[in-house]
Amino acid sequence: MLRKVCATRYAAPLREGGSLPGIVEADDDGLYVVKFRAAGQGRKALVAEVIVGELARSAGLPVPEIVLVEVPPELGRTEPDPEINELVTGSAGLNCGIDFLPGALDYNPARPAEIDPVRASEIVWLDAFTSNVDRTPRNPNLLVWHHATWLIDHGAALYQHHAGGDLVARAHEPFPLIADHVLLPLAAELARADARLAAVLDRGRVAAAVALVPDEWLGADPAADREEYVAYLCARLQAPRGFVAEAEAARVA
Repeated sequence: MLRKVCATRYAAPLREGGSLPGIVEADDDGLYVVKFRAAGQGRKALVAEVIVGELARSAGLPVPEIVLVEVPPELGRTEPDPEINELVTGSAGLNCGIDFLPGALDYNPARPAEIDPVRASEIVWLDAFTSNVDRTPRNPNLLVWHHATWLIDHGAALYQHHAGGDLVARAHEPFPLIADHVLLPLAAELARADARLAAVLDRGRVAAAVALVPDEWLGADPAADREEYVAYLCARLQAPRGFVAEAEAARVA
């Protein structure tokens, strides 16, 4: 179960994100980067944030703590910026928060020594598996903190779920955008990453990650939605895993 906190102060916007996340202080005195449910990408971006972030954690990859942030309606009313006021006020209820890492530095693709080929391969594998379109040289969504590389911002993953219809039927669609991954040139151990991570992320762990999504972010039948996500992800894990071959082909091209 994800920990739940209540927002007490909107501290600052993070305007580099398309969804206009903000740094929010909560009643546990912690600071969180909050993705708001009323942002343009909608609640499905929060669903992806939880599922993919927790799958990464289950795989042993460093991910900041994900929490549920209760936003009271009055939190945004004192904000002078009308865009922020509307966003925060419209996001009353449960939102997604990611622990703010003070002093963290953006991953610099010009300094690849910060990450080894095994870890690079595991991150590429995860993003190919979850169809994450948003870890490119322009926007790596990686932070260097306490001598480790941390994965953040998974709201753009699982992008097929925005199309509606039968998600499971799309499980084996090609994912050519893996060719744009910031770590692909370093991912020389994809076979090793595949052997480890496909064994770790079994149906039980997939179901556990999906179960953490609050009902109110899902549709009229949350149980059916959860089962669809589990079936989709498990279908992608079935051998042969085409997304691994795609990533390897893109790396050597």
